[in-house]
Amino acid sequence: MRKLLAGLGFFLVLSVAHGGAYDEILEAAERGDSVAVVALLQRGMDVNTTDQAGNSLLMIAARNGNVELLEFLLKSRAGVNRRNRFGDTAMLLAVVNGNLDAVKALKQHGGQLDPGGWSALHYAVFGENPDLLAWLLAQKPGLDARAPNGQTALMLASKMGKLEFVKQLIDGDADMDLADYEGVTAIALAKRGGFDAIVAYLRSVGAVE
Repeated sequence: MRKLLAGLGFFLVLSVAHGGAYDEILEAAERGDSVAVVALLQRGMDVNTTDQAGNSLLMIAARNGNVELLEFLLKSRAGVNRRNRFGDTAMLLAVVNGNLDAVKALKQHGGQLDPGGWSALHYAVFGENPDLLAWLLAQKPGLDARAPNGQTALMLASKMGKLEFVKQLIDGDADMDLADYEGVTAIALAKRGGFDAIVAYLRSVGAVE
């Protein structure tokens, strides 16, 4: 019995220690403390540790634009295309937050621009960084990839009233005449939103209403 209790006590100590390290490494990643994260990984923490929402250390670094930590995690074989519980990857989180250097690093290590469902182009439109969108377009992605609702990045930009992004996508040769799964085109989405400048621009380049 004493041996059993001693063993149980040892197990509980290990569990508490691991639980403390788990919280510590996630908190360190969130505040951008790369040194603390690396130290905990060297003590045996899993490089693919995730928070309750399924965000891995790599996703946190990508979202926050911590390229130093991100590159260390990638070299340590962190899962580059893992998804969190919302279906987001590190690439998508880096894109939507406008972290171009993180996006480039992820791409170099196999990060997918179109992992299925929402693509990097869609997430770039949700963001606010035209330079990032321009870089993505230079990678020759699937310009007309469809989100789960059938909308392309151009449709989304039109619906959200983002004229500069609409122009970038058209210049990149996005198909302006496609319709979503409800039969609604980019110009119709712009009209619904009252974005007259986008409607006028799409008409000027020959978009179908």
